[in-house]
Amino acid sequence: MKHSQMNGFSRTFASSAPFNGLLQAVALIVLLTSGALGQGGGSNTLYGDLKVDESKVSGLKPMSFDVVLTGRNRSAIGHQTVAKNGRFRFENLANGTYYISVRMDSTEIANVRVTLLGGSSTDNRISSDYRQDIALEWRPNPSAREEKGSVISALKHYQRTPPNESLFDKAEKSIKDKEYARAITMLRQVVSNDQKDFEAWTELGTAYFLTKNSDESEKSYLQALGLEPNFILALLDLGKLRLEQKKFEGAVEVLSKAAALPPASAEVNYFLGEAYLNLKKGSKAVAYMNEALKIDPQGKAEIHLRIADIYDAVGLKNLAAVEYEKFLQKRSDYPEKKKLQRYIAQNKNSKPPTP
Repeated sequence: MKHSQMNGFSRTFASSAPFNGLLQAVALIVLLTSGALGQGGGSNTLYGDLKVDESKVSGLKPMSFDVVLTGRNRSAIGHQTVAKNGRFRFENLANGTYYISVRMDSTEIANVRVTLLGGSSTDNRISSDYRQDIALEWRPNPSAREEKGSVISALKHYQRTPPNESLFDKAEKSIKDKEYARAITMLRQVVSNDQKDFEAWTELGTAYFLTKNSDESEKSYLQALGLEPNFILALLDLGKLRLEQKKFEGAVEVLSKAAALPPASAEVNYFLGEAYLNLKKGSKAVAYMNEALKIDPQGKAEIHLRIADIYDAVGLKNLAAVEYEKFLQKRSDYPEKKKLQRYIAQNKNSKPPTP
């Protein structure tokens, strides 16, 4: 039984701002594991875990944070109070650009931009649920006295000039509208004005990818990684490009680097599994796909179908049946439910082939 692979490019940008009191926000580690969203009135759901690492500091720390979702015009769409290591969830969202603001004591400590490109011919996401985890890490502040506490560590958003920011936003909108040539022109102008803008180089790589210009796409991603070697989005998208080019060893190289960076990403682990599968390393492929399921068991439920295909192809039909069962427990309204149930009934108790 064959099921299509998951594709799609995801975008996220993080920024931080200083705030008053006993703590100072220096940075925020952010990862997008599934796409983003648009203005209200749609059918998309954005959710994620707010992970807080307090292992490096002592003393009193906040028990909760405010998470505010705003649209492109920065008007508030939703607001939730989220406990540390808790989950936020915003529903009924349409495609477009949003900003997730994390606030403490009424002061913004992080702002994450997420853009949904759902529904395009190049974006075959597996559901309308999109996950965006945010990880915060408290660290001792070496420039402050001990009683004045800590700082939050983070991946900094690239600070560009207002004219470049305007061009960048217009380019993102053009990609969303499938006006790829126009997006490429604007992004080339952005990097011409500021060659250190690693986020713009990454977006340019994606725009080239969408026009099937693999050479220029790879050059752009490598330029981004030359400037910011641990930029997860560039590593992930370069890995996807190399999968498309059937450069599987190269895909493993960059996706392994992405998998080693915090926080854990379901999408990175899934595509790393695909790379190993194409190298005929099925055990490693299944291990990374299971890791993706561990990170996002609901949002990436369709990975069970992919693992079932792998088991079925090598004659392990009993294990394939188990994966189909797990999938149907999460997707009881699956259109081909009866077909999977027949497979389960026929093969769940079957014996594996004799070596």
